[in-house]
Amino acid sequence: MTLEFLSLDNIQEIAHQYGYWAVFVGIALENAGIPLPGETVTIVGGVFAGGGDLNYWLVLGSAISGAVIGDNFGYWLGRLGGWPFLVKFGQFFRINSQKLEEARISFSRNAPRAVFFGRFVTLLRIFAGPMAGIARMPYGQFLLCNFGGAAIWAATMVTISFFFGQLIPLHQLINWITQFGILALILVIASLIIPSCWESFNKVRSQKCEVRSKN
Repeated sequence: MTLEFLSLDNIQEIAHQYGYWAVFVGIALENAGIPLPGETVTIVGGVFAGGGDLNYWLVLGSAISGAVIGDNFGYWLGRLGGWPFLVKFGQFFRINSQKLEEARISFSRNAPRAVFFGRFVTLLRIFAGPMAGIARMPYGQFLLCNFGGAAIWAATMVTISFFFGQLIPLHQLINWITQFGILALILVIASLIIPSCWESFNKVRSQKCEVRSKN
């Protein structure tokens, strides 16, 4: 889910004209909750670095700092005003506040994994920061997961595009990384659901054991 008016040619032109600033601003706005193709801008920056037009370390630094700052903005936006907005949004779709509260509690239990691994998934990259704020994830914990995820994500994207951008057509490279993002989404969902299911299973089993022992 990104703004469609930004074609790959447009993104390349912007990255060529503004360089490191394009990478920083693009990924910062995406992580703040605005559906811009920040990952694509970062990949293009890495490709330009591989071709000698930009410096690898400066592209990497721009991506990490943009991701961290953008996610922090999204976090505080969600923490200071996100819950009332979410309640109104839920009312529009006839979702009562109790169900939203249950969803917030569920997210808060899995927030560290969502913030850390969500970097590799477009929708999570956009919404993880605001949702962490809404769930009132402890800020120190958020910062740690935020920076760790940003560093690993940026290093992966920039390094892959740096080494393979001159060998593989850019659109093909982006398609491959998108497919990797789908796999990451499956893994993230599994990491969020499986522990909860296992906890519920153990709770039901312990209740059955208690009933049997009483009988």
